[in-house]
Amino acid sequence: MWTRQRETSSMYKRLSSRDNTHTVDVDSRDYLNTTDMEENSALLQNNVAVETSNPPWGLSFPHVVVATISPFLYGYHLGVVNEPLESISRDLGFSGNALAEGLVVSTCLGGAFIGSLFSGMIADGVGRRRAFQLCALPMVIGAAVSATAKTIAGMLLGRLLVGAGMGLGPPVVSLYVTEVSPAFVRGTYGSFIQLGTCLGLMAALFVGIPVKEIAGWWRVCFWLSTIPAATLALGMVFCAESPHWLYKQGKTAEAEAEFERLLGVSHVKIAMGELSKTDRGDDMDTVKISELLYGRHFRVIFIGSTLFALQQLSGINAVFYFSSTVFKSAGVPSNLANGFIGIANLIGSIFAMVLMDRLGRKVLLLWSFFGMAISMAIQVAAASSYASGTYSLYLSVGGMLMFVLTFALGAGPVPSLLLPEIFPSRIRAKAMAICLSVHWVINFFVGLLFLRLLEQLGPQLLYSMFATFCLMAVAFVKRNVVETKGKSLQEIEIALLPQE
Repeated sequence: MWTRQRETSSMYKRLSSRDNTHTVDVDSRDYLNTTDMEENSALLQNNVAVETSNPPWGLSFPHVVVATISPFLYGYHLGVVNEPLESISRDLGFSGNALAEGLVVSTCLGGAFIGSLFSGMIADGVGRRRAFQLCALPMVIGAAVSATAKTIAGMLLGRLLVGAGMGLGPPVVSLYVTEVSPAFVRGTYGSFIQLGTCLGLMAALFVGIPVKEIAGWWRVCFWLSTIPAATLALGMVFCAESPHWLYKQGKTAEAEAEFERLLGVSHVKIAMGELSKTDRGDDMDTVKISELLYGRHFRVIFIGSTLFALQQLSGINAVFYFSSTVFKSAGVPSNLANGFIGIANLIGSIFAMVLMDRLGRKVLLLWSFFGMAISMAIQVAAASSYASGTYSLYLSVGGMLMFVLTFALGAGPVPSLLLPEIFPSRIRAKAMAICLSVHWVINFFVGLLFLRLLEQLGPQLLYSMFATFCLMAVAFVKRNVVETKGKSLQEIEIALLPQE
């Protein structure tokens, strides 16, 4: 143990003393300098014997698939009130009340904010697998409460409980998929998160189709969501725990056993060796909030929070929450519109899955946000008084579908994959909790205020604002985001390590 710590200490001294121009300084703009990453990654390669062949991806694949049930539930509950909202409001007695309808959507997001705040503590305290199970529990209970609600108060309580599970799920699934995936397919596996969300949204949209013909069908929509939630809780019993979490707990033998399940016997020593290179003996210390908000890790937390904030300010969830209402005003049948939105989201997610480990995270982010800005510009043109009725309709529908497609290519899947990659292991869970809390706060207000802003500002001004945020995201990504494609978590952590 002492020998390993001396070797690790020696390595960090070499990293920090190479040259003052290559020292990673949290307070400088070179915190995420690509050159530093490449040089420090080379050092890691020299200190760990690298296997020439990649581990078999099939070993980790089933574990990732089970974890992907969590984003499926996330997507399902985001879209489950989209089509049935009118039926719910009529049956529960708040039809025509725009604020009440907004609350049915956004209360879930408020619960998600609460769940997200505690996600880091739970994931670090009980492990990733049990955190998934704790995520599933309120989703089952909340869905049952919503399905049996007789008043708006009952519906809001159910949505709040479901939201708590939704808030806990995204940080945990991002951590888990990042930590159990081999480096060469980590981007592809990370895209499963967006793909799961997309399939959940599509499932909610299609399940909601009979709501107009069958009285009380919206209750069935909520009951159905209990099935995947229970499957997630049960499936995690048979999945591997994160070796990174086990190692941080001092359970070296268990970490080796899980690496064997995930990577194969021949890659266990290499994986454990990489973990030891980032073990500075302080991983078990309590992470102080000051370190995350204004201390040595502020820069990377700022990048993560801003990425999620810009993702939500782009207006994407306004599309998912209220697509039926928006398309109906454009004269497009909601069933047809929602189906096309689901297909566009699915196609974009599949392309992202294929391209993530080929083009890289940063390229996809840049082109995704730029494409979203163009799409919103098309929406502005569609709302212009110069556009004729038919022409305006085609522009509106085409722009909305292009917006969803380009979002799914990068702005959707990349942040939840990139941030666990660039966060040091010591702060990873709590840092994700903070960043996703920002995500949920903005998501809440978008869901609550979108319809009112659309009425008061008009589509041209509102969509122009969304386009502006997308262009701001392009500039931010170009300036601050580093490429992590193909690098192990330990290579990235050493390259970005704040120096004492």
